Amino acid sequence: MLEGPKVSQSELAKRFGVSQPQICRIIKNKERILSEWHRNGDPERKRKREGKDVALEAALLRWVEGARAADLPVGRPLLQLRARHLARPDPEPSGGWLARLGARHGLAGKKPPAEKGDAEQPTVEHWAGAVLPGLLRSYTPAEIFACGETAVPLPAGAPGKGESPGERLTLLLCANASGSEKVPLRAVGDSPRPRCLRGVNLEQMPWSYRASSLAGLTAALFAEWLREFNEGMRRQGKSVLLLLAKHEAHPYLQLSNVRMVFIPLAAALAHPLDRGIAGDLKGHYRRRLLRWLPAERGAGQPSLLDVLHMLAQAWGDVHPGLIASCFRAAGFTPDAGAEAVSLTSGPGLLGREQLERDGDPAEADGDEGMAEGEDAGELAAVPPCPSEREVWRSLATLRRYLECQATSPDLFQAFYELEDAVHMVSAG
Repeated sequence: MLEGPKVSQSELAKRFGVSQPQICRIIKNKERILSEWHRNGDPERKRKREGKDVALEAALLRWVEGARAADLPVGRPLLQLRARHLARPDPEPSGGWLARLGARHGLAGKKPPAEKGDAEQPTVEHWAGAVLPGLLRSYTPAEIFACGETAVPLPAGAPGKGESPGERLTLLLCANASGSEKVPLRAVGDSPRPRCLRGVNLEQMPWSYRASSLAGLTAALFAEWLREFNEGMRRQGKSVLLLLAKHEAHPYLQLSNVRMVFIPLAAALAHPLDRGIAGDLKGHYRRRLLRWLPAERGAGQPSLLDVLHMLAQAWGDVHPGLIASCFRAAGFTPDAGAEAVSLTSGPGLLGREQLERDGDPAEADGDEGMAEGEDAGELAAVPPCPSEREVWRSLATLRRYLECQATSPDLFQAFYELEDAVHMVSAG
């Protein structure tokens, strides 16, 4: 109307039932009002009202813009989670505040870019052939990480597991493209306070455990893990790339040392974890479950705590060369065309032949030592060889001591190697 035939301010005031000074102010601030209207998420909105916490509202809107730029859907649960995090240490924003924010800025029904027509979306071939290589060139293989989830079954009747019918754990796996760094496992079960974890120093375990309904990973649990992962990279002074699949449980977070890049849904099968990493972990886990000997250990089915230790050992058994090969097979390394790394056994554990070879001289030396100069009393003081059940009970006692008193997760790596060595000897 202001662009049409000239009309007096008094006439406009009569037509709209307002005062003439109000019309004057509107004409004076025409450009600013139009600019704010264009930026407004709701074109039907007639009043400009600010929320009570302008800073929190602005920070949340910036996060929404970043999430939509990454082609991620922004739903009510994710908005609540992010608002709760941004509001700390102030009280958590109410549901009414969030609803009014969505109404003011059109967040409730606005579709993210990922839901537009297929013609507006880049093809998977373009993403894999142009977008991904450009991202990878800025990082070394040691700085390129991929994460994802996989599920493993719990043994039937395992003490400490929940009552839900799933009888499984969800594992969050994360490793880098060179295989030099495997992030400790995050396991999600359905039991919030397992009895077998009481007294365990959980902060110093080579794994971590969380609980959720049906043992599934939620957006809140994943956001917690993301912040811990980012803090770990910050302490190391590293800036890394994190590749992950789009999922409602994978919220987008703006992190200081981690750049999140979401793999298009159509390319999810090319994830390095699906190329053999998760399968190799499950194979090692099954092998350790089958190796569980109740008679020797003096116990029944392994508990949830036993399973978590088995999974940590199985994750350690996944060879770095296999991880690097899976990243290359998925095209997630700058040198994806390089030859695969040899998958020979790692130097950390002793082989069976080496154990037998190293054991022979010791036996010979022992025989020579008893050949002369020892009387019957000294021989009687030598303790008898312990049975396998006694050995396993001693190992269980040692593990429990470490669970309660350990000062570093690295101590468990030495314990796992000792346990594997005992297995090799007993199987010989």
